[in-house]
Parts: sequence; structure tokens; C-alpha cells
Amino acid sequence: KHRVEDALSATRAAVEEGIVVGGGVALLRAAKAIMALDLEGEAAVGRDIVARAVEEPVRLIAENAGIEGSLVVARLRSEKKAGMGFNAATMEYEDLMAAGIIDPAKVTRSALQNAASIAAMLLTTEACVTDEPEKDAPGMPDMGGMGGMGGMGGMGGMM
Repeated sequence: KHRVEDALSATRAAVEEGIVVGGGVALLRAAKAIMALDLEGEAAVGRDIVARAVEEPVRLIAENAGIEGSLVVARLRSEKKAGMGFNAATMEYEDLMAAGIIDPAKVTRSALQNAASIAAMLLTTEACVTDEPEKDAPGMPDMGGMGGMGGMGGMGGMM
């Protein structure tokens, strides 16, 4: 039931604002436009952080498929054809739009806007309450070493 509801919502979103190439490629292409912004100082640092963050979906899809994400990002950055991406199902680089790997533009835009909103809120917050990290459970106790070869006596007559 939830899959049908998700499909209906995605279809409505696609009808409202159109579609973009999926697999994180649309956001990866946005990184190029972000880096083209002529900024200085803290704004330039923020630009660099956002440009790196929008690469994460491609990187994570690749890593979940068992491939080094940074290599996939580097290859797609140098790709000239706009729709080219990494298809994790086939482990091939291909035109994702032609392969039907698409995202509703509204969903991609909303995710980026919401992430920016949360980041702005955290940057302007004077305090932030989070869960305390759990301490790792202790491993097995130390085995203490071998303690020598007991029962061998003086091994007299060996020399």
C-alpha cells in the first residue's frame, strides 16, 4: 500500500514540476553551477561545502553498489553528455534518462531546499541538543599472552 502511495506522490510531483535525471546526477550537475558562483571569504567556503554535499547521493549510490564513490563522481564530472550516470542495477555508465532512472524535479528541489534550511538553522543556533553518543561495548578481555612452553623442563642434554 505504501509503495502505491509513494508512486502516486512521485507521479503528482513529476506532473507539477517535471522530471530530472535520477541517480543523483541532477545534483552532481548542480555542483558545477554552484562552483561557478564568484564568492569570497566565508561565502566561498559555504559554496564549496554545498558543492561537495550535492555530490553525496552519487557517491553513496556507488558505494552501496560496492564501487569507490569518489571514482564514480570523478568520471561523471568529466562526462560531457548531460544524462550520463552510474546505473547501480547494471553496474554500467549509461544515459540514465533513457534508462528510465528519473526523479521528480520537485522532490530533488525540495530536498535541497530543506537541507539548506536545516543547515542555516544550525548555523544560527547558539546551542544544539543531540543524543549522547553510545560508548562502544567492550571487546573480549585481553588473553594475557602465551606464558611460555610449560612442562618442557630444562631440556637437559640438548647442548
